[in-house]
Amino acid sequence: MIDGTMALVVGGLFAIGFYLMLQRSLMRIVLGFILLGHGTNLLLLVAGGTPGRPPVPAGTTDASARTADPLPQAMALTAIVITFGLTAFLMALAYRSWRLSGHDEVHDDVEDRLIGTARERADAGPAPGRDEGGSESGRDKGGSASGRDEAGPAPDRDDGGTAPGEDR
Repeated sequence: MIDGTMALVVGGLFAIGFYLMLQRSLMRIVLGFILLGHGTNLLLLVAGGTPGRPPVPAGTTDASARTADPLPQAMALTAIVITFGLTAFLMALAYRSWRLSGHDEVHDDVEDRLIGTARERADAGPAPGRDEGGSESGRDKGGSASGRDEAGPAPDRDDGGTAPGEDR
């Protein structure tokens, strides 16, 4: 019965921790990481077996059956130190973000969105106005009809169309 209860508690800690880490608030991400750390520590301690056995049995010949396994305890202590260090680091990042922006919400990454739209365009197939080979139909192969790349809009220029360092 205790093993089933511990399995449910560890599973609950992992589920809630992962759920919180998928949120957009930095404090929820930190709390989710803390819950994952606690779930990991509990899992490692449960894996150690029955608590209360002596590390060195007194006066028996079959010592392997009655000794406590020190490896899960050492791994749990290591996990505690790692969780504490990363929690302190994440709290410092959250505090820094709060001080700079006034909130703790994580925004979308513009570059990530651009990569996603480029991948969607590549998966969609050839663009309209192109033949099967991908070359432009009805235009010379030196560039597009507008004289600019199709990857993005033309840059805004205030100087009448010349880039810095160009002569008219």
